[in-house]
Amino acid sequence: MKHAYTTTNAEVETYSGNTLNQSSQSYRALARVIDRIRRSLDIETIFSTTTREVRQLLAAERVAIFRFNPDWSGEFVAESLASGWTPLVENYHRSIIADSFLKDNQGGRYRHNESAIVNDIYQTSFSPCHIELLEKLQARAYIIVPILQGENLWGLLAAYQNSQSRQWQEYEAEFLAQIGAHLGIALQQAEYLKQTQEQAAQLAIAKEREKAAQRHKTLVSTIDRIRRSLNIDTIFETTTQEALQLLESDRVVIYHFNADWSGQIVAEAIAPGWTPLMKDRGFIADTMLQETQGGRYRRNQTTVIDDIYKTQYSACHIKLLENLEARACIIVPILQGDILWGLLATYQNAQPRHWQEYEVDLLAQIGTQLGIALQQAELLKTTQTQADELSRTLKELRQTQSQLIQSEKMAGLGQMVAGIAHEINNPVNFIFGNLVHVDGYVRDLVDLIDTYDKAYPVPQDGVCQKIDEIDLDFVREDLPKIIESMRMGSDRIRKIVLSLRTFSRLDEAEIKAVDIHDGLESTLLILQHRWNSHGDRPIQLLKDYGDLPLVECYPAPLNQVFMNLLTNAIDAIEECNSKEDATILIRTSAEGDRVNIEIADNGSGISEAARSRIFDPFFTTKRVGKGTGLGLSISYQIIVEKHGGQLDCVSQVGQGTQFRISIPIHTPKL
Repeated sequence: MKHAYTTTNAEVETYSGNTLNQSSQSYRALARVIDRIRRSLDIETIFSTTTREVRQLLAAERVAIFRFNPDWSGEFVAESLASGWTPLVENYHRSIIADSFLKDNQGGRYRHNESAIVNDIYQTSFSPCHIELLEKLQARAYIIVPILQGENLWGLLAAYQNSQSRQWQEYEAEFLAQIGAHLGIALQQAEYLKQTQEQAAQLAIAKEREKAAQRHKTLVSTIDRIRRSLNIDTIFETTTQEALQLLESDRVVIYHFNADWSGQIVAEAIAPGWTPLMKDRGFIADTMLQETQGGRYRRNQTTVIDDIYKTQYSACHIKLLENLEARACIIVPILQGDILWGLLATYQNAQPRHWQEYEVDLLAQIGTQLGIALQQAELLKTTQTQADELSRTLKELRQTQSQLIQSEKMAGLGQMVAGIAHEINNPVNFIFGNLVHVDGYVRDLVDLIDTYDKAYPVPQDGVCQKIDEIDLDFVREDLPKIIESMRMGSDRIRKIVLSLRTFSRLDEAEIKAVDIHDGLESTLLILQHRWNSHGDRPIQLLKDYGDLPLVECYPAPLNQVFMNLLTNAIDAIEECNSKEDATILIRTSAEGDRVNIEIADNGSGISEAARSRIFDPFFTTKRVGKGTGLGLSISYQIIVEKHGGQLDCVSQVGQGTQFRISIPIHTPKL
């Protein structure tokens, strides 16, 4: 389908996740509209259903159906209208539209199956008379798609925005085009049924009026049963069984052409006592059909044989029919539009049969309806495939968005941590370096006081009073302790700063050989405030570190995984307030060309149903506001996709949870 519109880069960039979600919902609505169109063979019902459902689907202010006359003038035959606008079709009065351009060009672009999309009629190069015509229709913006019956332009399906301009989306034009295609098929079906009814009415006038009427009723019933399903296998089975009963023949088959014009029987119905052709997968070696690429059937012609032995067929052709157990047959084409899809054939096996004209017409009608049903089934399959692809795209977009959000958050956290570490590091180094000198100075001063004490064992009264005021003996005893505690505190600050820098590793975005234990220790140090936040029942941390080689990995993302798993372990233990032996175990080991890291807790555990979903984005077992559902999902991607490793979970409710990480020692570069 071609569209007369352009799209700017800005418009492409605004096609966001919300638009994808909206179009996914619209695809489901589209399938619903198509189903409602298919439910009726009455043209007026089809018109009213189409305009009403499409207007609701596109949230337009007017949806109308325009039909061309034989002289390429035209009129509106149906519409659905929002309140407050002047009807084009009212009280069975249809508005005649004098569009000289369409008339002079016999439908113009729409004959070539092209659409017209206008966001604002006043932003076009339309002539004044064209603008005046659109103003009479109260149209400010519109999409118009052709309604084709086969290759012939029947009319137009139009959606209008009257009150203001509108930026039509590409999927809206595609939806309207698909509905236009289905509307054309529905009109074609209705007309075929009308022709069938007219033929049946003529048969009813003949001598076998009652029998012909019954045949008509049966044919309509057969067509209705074919139309009830969009499943191809069900359509095949219904068609063959109904045609076998309707014609009272010995066999009915559906034959499908391959791309090279060979073919096979894909469905059959047989009377008792005859050999099934499907047992050999239905392959038929008809060289004539293959060499002539379908022969007469490509021109929508029919074959009628009363007796194969009274034809001028070659011996090999007679032999082929004998292999099919056929003595007489009718073969009609199955067309999808103008393309030959296959053949529908009925056989009389036991004896010759003089086929009546109405029987040939009847099988031809069924073949036509079968072609339309197959076309509808494939169109719906295409629609469903597009909906599935769109749903997958939307899911991937949401997942990508969550990854970007989390990655950006972690990058920001890393930058902040690195900045804090840098700012703290300088003054701490200054304090730590000067403490050595302060310790020496204090010792010198204490030695000086001792020397004075020995030289002047009986100090003056003022000095004695000052000694008592400052409690000199306590100061001499406590001052070295204070200096030592300050040295220990500054040393601890230095270690924390080093851990923060190790955790963030902003300068190590590429693969680097690192000590896994350093990453674990830096993460544990950052989380140390949570080990001791349980009062007189702190969490017991057990380490069972193996002898690991340096591992080539992405250090910062790997530390992020450790942070997520250890945080989850602490959260799980906090949910079990009654546990007095709260324990987290970290075990590492090397195994061949891989290293394993296990993080286990004896917390609340995870149910089997929840465990199967813990790596899904936005799924969390924590209470509202406690978890985002992104930690384990991103951890899984870091381990599996970024490092080519494995992340497994074993858990039992009330017993605890174990996460096992296994990554290669040499991570392949992405």
